[in-house]
Parts: sequence; structure tokens; C-alpha cells
Amino acid sequence: MNAELLSGLGLEPVLTTSKLAEYLGVHVQVIYDLCTDGRGPSGIRVGREIRYRVSDVVHGLDGLHEPAASLSAQRDDR
Repeated sequence: MNAELLSGLGLEPVLTTSKLAEYLGVHVQVIYDLCTDGRGPSGIRVGREIRYRVSDVVHGLDGLHEPAASLSAQRDDR
């Protein structure tokens, strides 16, 4: 299904775990670990796979966002 059809149905695109990991540039296990720790995006089980709504991914990434002061302190520690 294309994005236009999904939008017409009132649905949003979803990502597989592997596509989400690819997008973030991490291994699939990182996604599973984040979800297990309760820090990752919530997923929807479809058969044996988990799908992630794009809006849930954005919300989950916002929750992992580091404050600017924290990032500059990390750079200073190096």
C-alpha cells in the first residue's frame, strides 16, 4: 500500500523492527532492548512481527532526547 492510500483510509505508515533499526543506524537488538526497558516506541504485534507507527517512533525518540547541557558536558569529558 502506498502512503496516499493509507492516508485516505486514516491510517499512518508503520515500520518493521528491521526498518526502524536501519533508519536509526543501530542493530535490531538495540530496538528490542529499548522496548524491553520501556524506553522504546510502543509496537503493534502483527503475527510474529512487531510494527511501529511512525508517530510512536517520533514520540519515543523525543523521550530519549538528551538535553543540550547534558550533551555539552559529555563533549567536555572527552
